Amino acid sequence: MAKIKVAINGYGTIGKRVADAVMLQEDMEIIGISKTRPNFETQMAVEKGFDVYTPAEKVSDMEKAGIEVSGNIEDMAANADVVVDCTPGGVGENNKALYEKTGTKAIWQGGEDHELAGCSFNAISNYSEALGKDFVRVVSCNTTGLCRVLTPLDRNFGVKKARVTLMRRAADPNDIKKGPINAIVPNPIKLPSHHGPDVKTVIPHLDVATTAVKLPTTLMHLHTLNIELEKECSAEDVKELFEQQSRVRFVGQGITSTAEIMELGKDLGRPRGDMWENCVWDESITMYEGELYFFQAIHQESDVIPENVDAIRAMTELESDPLKSIAITNKNMGI
Repeated sequence: MAKIKVAINGYGTIGKRVADAVMLQEDMEIIGISKTRPNFETQMAVEKGFDVYTPAEKVSDMEKAGIEVSGNIEDMAANADVVVDCTPGGVGENNKALYEKTGTKAIWQGGEDHELAGCSFNAISNYSEALGKDFVRVVSCNTTGLCRVLTPLDRNFGVKKARVTLMRRAADPNDIKKGPINAIVPNPIKLPSHHGPDVKTVIPHLDVATTAVKLPTTLMHLHTLNIELEKECSAEDVKELFEQQSRVRFVGQGITSTAEIMELGKDLGRPRGDMWENCVWDESITMYEGELYFFQAIHQESDVIPENVDAIRAMTELESDPLKSIAITNKNMGI
């Protein structure tokens, strides 16, 4: 069987991780990545053997830096079956006309609006909706994390309503341009936050509302969830359900912070120390006056990576069964 040809438009925090994950899949291959400047990430792509593409006006900059360019972005898209657009939020929408011109399927990330693709994706929640689609949006790291726990809870016990507080990292670890330094920032001040409506792009019937604050940390996001369920259940019932979710990992054994979770990722030998799963403190899972509470941590740099791989498989109809696709992706990535 011929492998699906995947191009990565934007080889940064998400793009380089998606590229590495795709390279692990036996039914996919990377045919090129794009960069707009010859920085260390571009050089690393070259060393990994990826063909480098760049906007036409940037070719001379690359060549001056000794980077061999295989063509422009349109050339790359024309050679691909699927482009995973990992350009910064608000930038990717400008590329839609190009993908339509080349007749190439495209995946955007959560920084873009739902309306751009018309299909917002989470593997465990709505895989079948993406089957054969030309355009798909993989939802943000926080929305991905919420969908992974709310979907099984809703399917098994019924979610009457979910109220979530998101304590957000201010910036990624490599970002020196933004973020609160000595402050806690309501984000946004006007409530509720956008994360609840974003979950509803994947699970439309869900009653979910969110609030969010930014904190001076770069490691992970932390969620506090309060959920009212339709059916009676115990904390143990919820724990058993979460134990069955391959992209939910219980953390304990003295782990009391996001810093220790990231250290666990390194100790597990994960690439870049990534934690692809939701990290739920099993001790926090509590039923109090008939309502469910728990904490989970979300690694913003990596939890959407396996979802991008599953989205490729759904859009190209390599696999119609979500559980089979998830199992293949997990096995190849080491989840």
